[in-house]
Amino acid sequence: MKFSQAYDALTQARVRLFDWIRPLSQEQYTQQFPFGLKTLRRTMIEIAEVEWMYTTRLNEQEVPSQAEWPISEERQPTFAELEAVWAKQVPWVRSTLAGITDWEKEIERRVTDGGKTRVLTVTKAEAATQLLLHEVHHRAQAMAMLRQMGVEAQNLDYIQFVRRVREEPARA
Repeated sequence: MKFSQAYDALTQARVRLFDWIRPLSQEQYTQQFPFGLKTLRRTMIEIAEVEWMYTTRLNEQEVPSQAEWPISEERQPTFAELEAVWAKQVPWVRSTLAGITDWEKEIERRVTDGGKTRVLTVTKAEAATQLLLHEVHHRAQAMAMLRQMGVEAQNLDYIQFVRRVREEPARA
């Protein structure tokens, strides 16, 4: 898989998702649902946060405590604020994915909780796959929330953004 190309398709789908979210009121953006992460805001923040975290890991940098992450509901309470920060993150993520050559290299993250430290180890390919699939998972939840608000959110399948179309005359 060419992770940077898959990320390009993801960001193209994201543009459509953003087009559906942008016109919503703050009340709709924070409306509670009985599934997933409960609100569009929490869902979108989660996608952007995790993208940042995995890109940090792919760059073999230390991931700080979550309170220090640049994206959060407190820092970006509105969709416009999140969209602006996320737009700046996209080139960094894409260049990171395009620049990796050692996909089987293992990267670690140490997580301390309750007096215990867990060492989480994945290959760069596994981390990049999670970065991509995590968004698809939560994007589906966001689309379900949008549909419940009456927004016709659909057709964000990967193939829609990568296929090549050629028209030919009809055969007789």
